[in-house]
Amino acid sequence: MSALLLTRGRVVDPSRGIDAMGAVLIEGDNIVAAGPDVLNQGAPEGAEIVECRGHIIAPGLVDGRVFIGEPGYEYRETIRSASEAAAAGGVTSLVMMPDTSPVMDEPSLVEYVLRTARATSRVRIHPSAAITRGLRGQEMTEFGLLREAGAVAFTDGRNTLDNPVVMRRAMSYARDFDSLIVSETQDRALAAGGVMNEGKLATLMGLPGIPREAELIPLQRDLALAGLTGARYHAAKISCMMSADAVRRAKDNGQKVTAGVSINHLSLNENDVQGYRTFYRLSPPLRDELDRHAMANAIADGTIDIVVSSHDPQDVDTKRLPFAEAAPGAIGLETLLAALLRRVHDGTLTLMRAIEVVTSAPASLFGLPYGTLKPGAKADIAVIDLDAPWEVSDKDLRSHSRNSCFENAKMSGRVVRTIVSGKTVFELNK
Repeated sequence: MSALLLTRGRVVDPSRGIDAMGAVLIEGDNIVAAGPDVLNQGAPEGAEIVECRGHIIAPGLVDGRVFIGEPGYEYRETIRSASEAAAAGGVTSLVMMPDTSPVMDEPSLVEYVLRTARATSRVRIHPSAAITRGLRGQEMTEFGLLREAGAVAFTDGRNTLDNPVVMRRAMSYARDFDSLIVSETQDRALAAGGVMNEGKLATLMGLPGIPREAELIPLQRDLALAGLTGARYHAAKISCMMSADAVRRAKDNGQKVTAGVSINHLSLNENDVQGYRTFYRLSPPLRDELDRHAMANAIADGTIDIVVSSHDPQDVDTKRLPFAEAAPGAIGLETLLAALLRRVHDGTLTLMRAIEVVTSAPASLFGLPYGTLKPGAKADIAVIDLDAPWEVSDKDLRSHSRNSCFENAKMSGRVVRTIVSGKTVFELNK
């Protein structure tokens, strides 16, 4: 059995509360030991030894919201290309949304994704399944069969489920199967025609706005239904202070609710839209600086549970258009960690909390046995140079699509090695 020793690094494992200089010993697929007590204990005969030079040794990232084109939109992203982008960003597991063609609303499609991932992916792909057939919001899918096939959650992806009767029924079924309902909350009528945050800036730019209430109203409805049914409910990506307050109240009431935020809404605000650059056309739209700051505070106090890339590849035909006509969405697998580390460098988040919301927290949320360095766990690891300066260049991105919100951004902190099941799947400059 092959062995690998990552030594003289800063081991950060939120699942066990460890942040100390140490080492990680891997044998085969699994972690044998990790932490300060492993340092200077030697290595098995024939083991490969990697000197980490004080770099962070953390669990591999778990990205809870990723759109992949395959099947149906392979020209935007394939499972293979998404996995290469993920590996470069330190992401070792990702939850794939069901917005494919055909939609993942049948067990055979979930099985297809898992089979294709086994054959072509460098990282772990965990498909979610549609709540409703065709994502049309009317007829429910077969939760039990989809869960047996390997679906880790149920969601209508980019679509908000408008019908409260269908949502209540879905939550009741999900409760009975101990499954998670994930929902993007945006009222179609209130958001209709809008392309950016409603406010003074939208007026000045001559662009139709989307009010915060378009997010809050369906969120409050879902929280009420989650309380009624006792279901586990996850708000996929909130973007404003009002939504964070609503989630906080629901948690205080003892409801089984969680929330995520995209790295874009944690890093950017509506002022970035001023150049009419369509890579900043997102859903929900980028809010103002007070809302962005509220998202960071909500992560710090535990109201927001996870941070996601919301990786959503769009091609030239859907992005190189006037701002109001462009499709929403941005890629983010390769920049998720680096952008998150900005909040560490500016003191908003501790390193422990930042690593937690992209490792052990999403793993726990989706019931995945990853996001940890505990002995016996699969050896999924990201080695990170916390202070490495670099600039995001579209020429270096591994995704098929290039619609990054962080193009030409200067970052501090980068993944230098990614390991999945004990095997190196990415090494910087190799």
